Amino acid sequence: MGEREDLVETLDKHRGLLRRTVGDLTDEQAARRTTASELCLGGLIKHVAAVEARWARFITGGAEAMRSGDGDWAAQFRMAEGETLAGLLDAYEAVARGTDELVRSLPDLDLAHPLPPAPWFEPGASWSARRVLLHLIAETAQHAGHADIIRESLDGAKSMG
Repeated sequence: MGEREDLVETLDKHRGLLRRTVGDLTDEQAARRTTASELCLGGLIKHVAAVEARWARFITGGAEAMRSGDGDWAAQFRMAEGETLAGLLDAYEAVARGTDELVRSLPDLDLAHPLPPAPWFEPGASWSARRVLLHLIAETAQHAGHADIIRESLDGAKSMG
């Protein structure tokens, strides 16, 4: 197995942990906040899908391609009226398929773009496609851990421990 498949497999492992954490939940449970934070399980799925899609656009088009409007940042962590967990999971799966296809088809994982200006990025830094994928793996794993805590607070179920 080559580097690309290692990256795809590792990212998909963490996606799977996140998906498993929300298994068998109702929409109401997925929307419920169970900790002091604003996070809910459906909102985490929504957020991770949006972040992955944004970074995939960065890989192909740089910082300008990441822009998706000024919308309400906090809204991506909540389930909006009419959203369902099944719908959010379907959207996440579509994003994942697109990212996996991108990774497998990129001519070079060293393709890099300057990062957008932000207080959390080093000024003038660039990230390669490889670095973006490592970031997505870390982001997904971190949020899978958050989801596990929220799920345990919801109904005592644990997906990772």
